[in-house]
Amino acid sequence: MSTRNHSVSLSRRRLLQQALALALSLKLPGFARADKSQKILRKIPASGENLPAIGMGTWLTFGIDPDDRAAMQTRTAILKTFFEQGGEVIDSSPMYGTAEKVLGECLKNLPATPDLFAATKVWTSGWRAGVRQMERSRLLWGVERFDLMQVHNLLDWQTHMATLREWKAAGRIRYLGVTTSHGRRHAELASIMETEPLDFVQLTYNLLDREAEQRLLPLARERGIAVLVNRPFQGGGLFRRFESKPLPAWAAQIDCTNWAQFFLKFIISHPAVTCAIPATSQVAHMRENMGAGYGRLPDAKLRRRMIEYVRGL
Repeated sequence: MSTRNHSVSLSRRRLLQQALALALSLKLPGFARADKSQKILRKIPASGENLPAIGMGTWLTFGIDPDDRAAMQTRTAILKTFFEQGGEVIDSSPMYGTAEKVLGECLKNLPATPDLFAATKVWTSGWRAGVRQMERSRLLWGVERFDLMQVHNLLDWQTHMATLREWKAAGRIRYLGVTTSHGRRHAELASIMETEPLDFVQLTYNLLDREAEQRLLPLARERGIAVLVNRPFQGGGLFRRFESKPLPAWAAQIDCTNWAQFFLKFIISHPAVTCAIPATSQVAHMRENMGAGYGRLPDAKLRRRMIEYVRGL
C-alpha cells in the first residue's frame, strides 16, 4: 500500500471523476441535491496541495477485534465507500487501541490501491519510544511513509517535534503537526503555533464547540497552517440532541439532505479549516458524511443562521 499517488494520469482522473459522478447520481443517498460536478477541495498552505474537505477518523469505530470477521468486513466496506466517494484523508493514532492494525488489514483487502493521505500520531514519551511507535504504526498501516505525523495531545511535543523535523527533511514523512481534542489546552497550542514551523494542527470544532474561532483558527490562517477538525459531531452528541428535530428547509440552499451534512458543511465552510475527519461504523453514515464534500457551502450570513437555528432548538 502506498501513500497518496501524485502521478495519476489525467485520463485516469477523468475516468474516476466520471465514475464518481455516475455513482452519485444513481446510487448514493445524501448526494441527490449536491452539485456533483464540484468536489470541495482545500489547499495545504505549506505546499498548495489539494485535499478533499471531508476525511475520516478512526477513534472507537476501528478499535475492534481484528478476529471478528463480520466487523472487519464492515470496516472494509466503510473504507471502500470512503474512497469510492472521493475521500483521501484518514487519521488514526496508537492511542486508538487496535485501530491502526484493523485499518491496515482493511486497506489490504481493498480491490485497488486508493489515493490515501495517511495521517497518524505519536503518543508516548521519550525519543526512542517515539521512534519505535512511529515505525510500528507504519508497519501496521502497511504504508511506505506517512503523509502526516502528529504529536498526539501535545504529549512530550518538544522531543517528538525535533524527530519529526528530521524525518521531514529526510523524506520519511511529508508533513508534521500537533493535536488537541475536546477543546483542551488551547493556550498551549496557540503558543506552539506561534513559535514552531507546523504544517498541520488538529483540534475540536463544531456547531456547539466554537472556542477555536476565537484564537486558533485565525492564527492558523495567519501562520499558514492546515487544520484538521476532530469531534465534528461532538462524539455523537450533536445527533443525540438534534436528530429528532426538523432539518430546516433552507438547508437545501447548501445541498444538505441530513444533519450530518449540515454539521460538516458548517465546519468546512470556515476559511481556516482544511479537512473535517468524522468517524463512523456504518456504511450508510459514511455515505451521508461524504455528501458534505460536494455542492454548495454556507457563506458568512448563512453560517450565522445555522448557529442561531441550533441555538433555538
